[in-house]
Amino acid sequence: MNFLSTCLNRIRPSRFIKGEKIATDTVTLNHQRIFILPTKNGFGFVVLIAILLLIAFVYQNNLIYILAFLLASVFFVCIIHSFKSLAGIIVQKGKSKAVFAGETAPFTICLKSNSQHNFAALTIKTSGQKALETQLSAHENIAITLYSLTKKRGWHRCQSITISSIYPLGLFRAWAPINFDLKVLVYPKPFPSNTPFPESGFNSEGSGIWKKNYEDFFGLNAYQPGDSIRQIHWKTYAKGQGLHSKEFISQENPEIWLDYQHTPGRDKEERLSVLCRWMIEAEKTGLSYGLKIANFIKKPANGNHHFHECLEALAIF
Repeated sequence: MNFLSTCLNRIRPSRFIKGEKIATDTVTLNHQRIFILPTKNGFGFVVLIAILLLIAFVYQNNLIYILAFLLASVFFVCIIHSFKSLAGIIVQKGKSKAVFAGETAPFTICLKSNSQHNFAALTIKTSGQKALETQLSAHENIAITLYSLTKKRGWHRCQSITISSIYPLGLFRAWAPINFDLKVLVYPKPFPSNTPFPESGFNSEGSGIWKKNYEDFFGLNAYQPGDSIRQIHWKTYAKGQGLHSKEFISQENPEIWLDYQHTPGRDKEERLSVLCRWMIEAEKTGLSYGLKIANFIKKPANGNHHFHECLEALAIF
């Protein structure tokens, strides 16, 4: 029973496409991971050998027999060399950088060779993406980055990565699918720019109103009758983007709170998009900002670490 289950597991179709179970950080390509099948040229080569054998049989020509057997030996020896075109390559999982929704997510893998020979004509591909071609010299380490388009926030996982080669004669294709646990955190897509900041926000005391005056530039808002002419942003008007007023904040209270419950938006995703835009603008202007979303509360601060912690909270919300 164990033997039967092992055989069934070896020939299951998903194994030839997705590979073995999810791999750890390092995978070495060997006979258990490398698959080999003839290419179109390989099948054509087989047909040629069959025709030569038929001609030799009909005309009793020993020279054609010799030629047919010589080509057949080349065909079978090519299987060994096709296997060696991948055998021994060490594949390691690299680090991936977070992106915003709509951007391409980078997935990095490292190829390492401890062999004495070179690996030529390697093709690396992931599902739905254009294949990359490279080569690996003896005792060399190289990094390969594959890209996948993101559509929504959250964790974006990479499909199985396939390393293949048709070296040396193109008669066989050797391939090795690797199922790494590669994933990239995707932040919400930022709302269009010129989105005004909230005039009030949440803080631990229950109030968080920040003051507007004419000290530090804060952002743009749609022009309202009664706004001072000194507040009009003439550059935006000259570009045909409508009439906007400049907003300023006082240095007396440079902290703001961004609260999901008080964020405008038609749905959940639009609210997160607006919060994402506010955080980007706050980082640009050097403001300290806090975030309250569900049970996640982050006190006002700024800087790269604070910025990415808040974006992560939006991504997995």
